[in-house]
Amino acid sequence: MRSVLISGAGIAGPALAYWLGRTGYRPTVVEVAAAPRRGGSAVDFRGGHLAVLERMGVLDALREEQTGGSPMRFVDADGRRLMELPGDFAGGEVEVLRGDLARVLYEHSRPYAEYVFGDTVTALTQTPDGVDATFAHGPARTFDLVIGADGVRSTVRRLAYGPHERYVSHQGYHVASWEVPGFSGLGRGSLLYNEPGRMISVGGDHRDPDRAYAFAVFASPPIDYPRRDLDRQRAIITAALDGMGWQASRLLAALPQASDLYFDAICRVDVTPWSRGRIALLGDAACGATIGGMGAGTAIVGAYVLAGELAAAGDDHTVAFARYEALLGGYARRGQQGGENTGRFLAPRRAWTARARNALLNRQYFMNLLLKSADDRTNALDLPDYPALRTGQQHGTR
Repeated sequence: MRSVLISGAGIAGPALAYWLGRTGYRPTVVEVAAAPRRGGSAVDFRGGHLAVLERMGVLDALREEQTGGSPMRFVDADGRRLMELPGDFAGGEVEVLRGDLARVLYEHSRPYAEYVFGDTVTALTQTPDGVDATFAHGPARTFDLVIGADGVRSTVRRLAYGPHERYVSHQGYHVASWEVPGFSGLGRGSLLYNEPGRMISVGGDHRDPDRAYAFAVFASPPIDYPRRDLDRQRAIITAALDGMGWQASRLLAALPQASDLYFDAICRVDVTPWSRGRIALLGDAACGATIGGMGAGTAIVGAYVLAGELAAAGDDHTVAFARYEALLGGYARRGQQGGENTGRFLAPRRAWTARARNALLNRQYFMNLLLKSADDRTNALDLPDYPALRTGQQHGTR
């Protein structure tokens, strides 16, 4: 039975562990967090994504967790509505919170994989027979294959390919979210307020009407800061949004006490090729976009295709890795396109651009064009059928 190390227990990692475990591999998933990650913004699935989720057997479970879509209402400084985006604009056919998705995938894949939380890979050395891996805490081990499914700032990619700066490009904006007390009655959806180059919003929790979350986007060059220094992140966000009107001061007042702060640059990942020897990349590690793209859907589809190609190639990774990238590369790049424009869409740098956006999207014709574009990107891949994944046929014996 062949062994595979998967770095990352978010979305792509557990999905791949499920498929590989069913076809005879012995997956080990290592995750730097101490437990499956909770919280996070909503992610959406549509079109071809749903076919893979159904084949995995998790679609019904995700439908039970779905938010029902989140309408986005843009308002002026006095709270008057300027434009509204329907729930299916961002929510697709099924929208779930990232933490709920991660939990469902973890539970579904756990019978097929070993999970190691609170640890991370520190070195990878390829040999003719495998990959020697060392860890921050656990003992060194050797695996037949290693897959980096550990996000935009992938540890596996850094170890196998080099510094993040070679592959991660800044898209001119930063994004933040945090919980805010004292807002209630928002229902599904969110209220968004713009000033040039800045946007701040508040949205309700679909399960708890007494919980709400702030979400902000602001234009900015790259910012150098310790990624685990929450106080520094809070200071950056406060300075960037200082002086905004509407409810901004009230939302920022909750920031010092927020323990679930998320802050990052809007960026894009471009790597060629997606594999080097026995090491390959999956999901955001290979083709990520921080927000606005189809990252979760691409990760789900990518895990299915990678496992399917390994089975179809009789576990010859040299053939399977190349075929996986050939099939998925164009699809993934089209999915990134939404992420490239997210900052400019949510926080235009000029007031007239925001007014033009609102005027256009108040017309149903232009709204329909945007929805069709999203559907076209999702359905651009003719999803392969892998008999081994359908039957759980055993591969990978040595």
